[in-house]
Amino acid sequence: MTLSFKTCSSSSPRLTPKSIAGAGDDASQFFHHKTSYRAHTTTLFFILVSLSLFGFISLYYSPNTIYRAAFFATTRPAKSRFVSYVINTQDSNHHQLSNGSRRIRAEAVLWPGWEILVIVSPEEKAKPPPFPGENYICFYPNGEKSTARFAAILPFSNRASFRCSLPGIYRHHHPIPTPILASSKRFQLSPETRWPDLPLWNFVVFEAISTETDVVLLVKGPNRGLGSNKPPESFRCVFGEESDTAIRTAVTSSVQEVFRCSLPNITIDTPVKIYLEAVATGKEETKTVPSVAYYSPKRTLVEPREKSLLCATTMVYNVAKYLREWVMYHAAIGIQRFIIYDNGSDDELNDVVKGLNSEKYDVIKVLWIWPKTQEAGFSHAAVYGNDTCTWMMYLDVDEFLFSPAWDKQSQPSDQMIRSLLPSDQSMIGQVSFKSHEFGPSNQTKHPRGGVTQGYTCRREEDQRHKSIVRLSAVEHSLYTAIHHFGLKREYEWRVADTEEGVVNHYKYQAWQEFKAKFKRRVSAYVVDWTRVSNPKSRDRTPGLGFRPVEPEGWAHKFCEVEDLRLKILTRKWFGYPVKNGYRMAWQR
Repeated sequence: MTLSFKTCSSSSPRLTPKSIAGAGDDASQFFHHKTSYRAHTTTLFFILVSLSLFGFISLYYSPNTIYRAAFFATTRPAKSRFVSYVINTQDSNHHQLSNGSRRIRAEAVLWPGWEILVIVSPEEKAKPPPFPGENYICFYPNGEKSTARFAAILPFSNRASFRCSLPGIYRHHHPIPTPILASSKRFQLSPETRWPDLPLWNFVVFEAISTETDVVLLVKGPNRGLGSNKPPESFRCVFGEESDTAIRTAVTSSVQEVFRCSLPNITIDTPVKIYLEAVATGKEETKTVPSVAYYSPKRTLVEPREKSLLCATTMVYNVAKYLREWVMYHAAIGIQRFIIYDNGSDDELNDVVKGLNSEKYDVIKVLWIWPKTQEAGFSHAAVYGNDTCTWMMYLDVDEFLFSPAWDKQSQPSDQMIRSLLPSDQSMIGQVSFKSHEFGPSNQTKHPRGGVTQGYTCRREEDQRHKSIVRLSAVEHSLYTAIHHFGLKREYEWRVADTEEGVVNHYKYQAWQEFKAKFKRRVSAYVVDWTRVSNPKSRDRTPGLGFRPVEPEGWAHKFCEVEDLRLKILTRKWFGYPVKNGYRMAWQR
């Protein structure tokens, strides 16, 4: 490629034979013009080179570059899988050493923001965390190390997890070496230590669920985009790490991030690593997605409980201030159990859940740490809740189901939601309700009485919908579009009229609350707010750019219809008079 540089300036004369002659054959003036031209060209050249170099370095060191590359990178051939992706379980130095330190067998995943999630292997018999006074360290090649901060005990598998910062020296490595977790700074690396490749958060098997008839794998990466599902015969499930003894079974469904596998035909008594394998086609070799998940036939998702008729589930991040209002309202109109998928909150969510439990509300918090996996989490909830719930309502904590027919009721009833659903004999497997999207309603901070009291002005047009689904009617693939599920062929899907039931979605709140959305989006197929992509998507806010900068007149936006119905109703049901007005039951 040939690069041409030109400079054009209205203040600089153009050098032509005529202009040179007009200078009176003054050689020094000609030399001045010629030198000025070269100086402009040289300056422009160095500016372009500097910008190119800066762009290259920024792209090279950006974590987003690595994450995006995972979708397009070719995975290692299956024959080398266990060298590439498995921590050195065959090394002997995971035992207690004479200096008091020991290596802990674990798997790891590179997380957004250059963090590494380290998950202790179920094969680790000596459970490490959290021992008071004991230090945990992530070790890297060439003597680099970082503190391993205890994160959480993962649900279902009961595995301890840690977070380590990736040292800067390795942020330009492709691939990145997997760290070794040890219980002391005095741990000594063996010269024979191998450093397998570190899997990326967006290309990994991250969860496995055992059912009575099969295994559900949750996998990021192979089905890369919405609607781009590869056929199930393109994959196999692999139980075990040794290529000559591993058991392979058929994949019966491949939709979004959910893959269903046939059970192995032999008895497996202990947890084994489970992988997803892409079957060889044509000249391509068989390839394997790295995994941090284990198959455990004896593991149950839930403790035995009385089966509830109506449950609700949602995925949350830092919504403690909203949860009491959402739970207390929906419990009063018929929801019997709430399953809260916590996507790594660091607010007072635990305290709020404990408080609700102490008030006899049945609220279960499920730690769900995986980023951008809302669809997979909702599919997980369909399996998780199947043994304890008949119907499951999928609703965000800023969404409230409401029927205009309830206006005349002086008190809420636990039969209200049930009245919106078909009979047990009906073949309707899902009922959806259209959404009304409310604007900031001139609020500048979170309303003291809650969202139902503070946000009263909405857009006129109905926006999208949310659903209550009969879990036994959900199709085998567990397909969900967040707003609804795919159903088995024999079941029907019904959309309710807005006069029968509607969802009040308090979406565009006071700016101080709304701008928190820029921090993350939980859906796997919706781009983050800060990414300059899909500006006209319905998942974006009209008139809002790609930075958390308050638009002019935000407090008055999205206000086309004043709608006081739910405010008046909830005040009648849950409000009580105080000296300076009234107070809602959920206020603390």
